[in-house]
Amino acid sequence: MQAKSKGSTSRMTVATWGLLALLGLIWGGSFFFARVAIPFVPPFTLVFLRVALAALALHLYVFGRYDIYRELRSRWRQFLLLGLLNNAIPHTFIFLGQTEIGAGLAAILNATTPVWTVLIANILTQDEKLSAAKIAGCLLGLSGTIVLIGPSALPGLFDHGAGSIPLWALAFPVVAAISYGFAGTYGKRFRGLAAPVTAAGQLTASTLIMLPVSLIADTPWLLPVPPLSAVLAVLALALVSTAYGYILYFRIMALAGATNTSLVTLLVPPSAIILGFLFLGETLEPTDIAGMLLIATGLLVLDGRLLGRRGPKSQW
Repeated sequence: MQAKSKGSTSRMTVATWGLLALLGLIWGGSFFFARVAIPFVPPFTLVFLRVALAALALHLYVFGRYDIYRELRSRWRQFLLLGLLNNAIPHTFIFLGQTEIGAGLAAILNATTPVWTVLIANILTQDEKLSAAKIAGCLLGLSGTIVLIGPSALPGLFDHGAGSIPLWALAFPVVAAISYGFAGTYGKRFRGLAAPVTAAGQLTASTLIMLPVSLIADTPWLLPVPPLSAVLAVLALALVSTAYGYILYFRIMALAGATNTSLVTLLVPPSAIILGFLFLGETLEPTDIAGMLLIATGLLVLDGRLLGRRGPKSQW
C-alpha cells in the first residue's frame, strides 16, 4: 500500500507498530544465526547463501502471481542498486565485522541506522525532512540500545582496551548502517510494487552480485562440510530473517516511510533479550528494563505521540 500523505509517513498505526516489532524480533535472530554460522562459513559465502536461498524461496512463493518477471525485466537496474545497498554491502560488512566482534556490539553499531536514514532522507527527499523530534527520538533509541546491551557485550573494549579490537571491525557495521540508510530512502520508489516482488527482486539482484564475489574470495568448493548447527543457522538466516523479513520490511516501508522503517534496528537488541528470557531462562536486569524504556521513549518521540505533535491523527 502506498502512503497516502506526508503525515502517513511519520505517524504509524498500531498494526504497523506490530509489524515493526515482529520484524525487529526476526532480524534480532539474524545476529545470532550469523554468529553460529560464521566460524564455519566465510563471510562472502554466507552472504551469498543468505540471499540466494531467500531469493529461491521468494520466487517459489510468488510464482504465477504479481507478474514478477515483467517487473524484473523492466526494473532490473533499480533492483541491482537496491540489492547492492540493502543486501550485498551491509550483509558483507556486518559479517566481516562479526569475525572480530560479538553479536551484541555489532547490533549496537547497526542501531545507528535510523540516525543515518534521517540525515540521508533529509538531503534526498522532500517529505521526510529533519526535525528536532526525529533527531531526539533516534538519539534516545540509540542510547537505550547501548544501555540495554551494556558493558557485558563489550568485553574486548572494557577488559583489554580498544586496541584489542581492530578499528575496521568497529567501522564495518557502521558502514553497513549507512548503506541501510541509503537503501531505506531509495526503497521508497518501490512503494507501488507488492512487498514480495520487491523483496524477490532485490534478493535476486544481490545473489547475482555475490555469486562471483563468493567464488573468487572464498573458493567455497574447498571448504569443509559445516556441522548441522551451522547448516540450520544458514537456513534460518535465509528463510526467516531474510525472505520473510524483507516481505515485512517493504510492507512497512510502503505504510510508514524510510525513517520509521529504519527504527527496526533499535528493536533488534531488545528482541534478543526477550528471546533469551522466554526460551533460555535468562533474567532481565534493571539495565535491560531501563534500556527498553529508553527505546520505547525514542520511538514515541519520533512518532510524535509523546510530544502531542499537531497533525494527522494516528489510527489506533
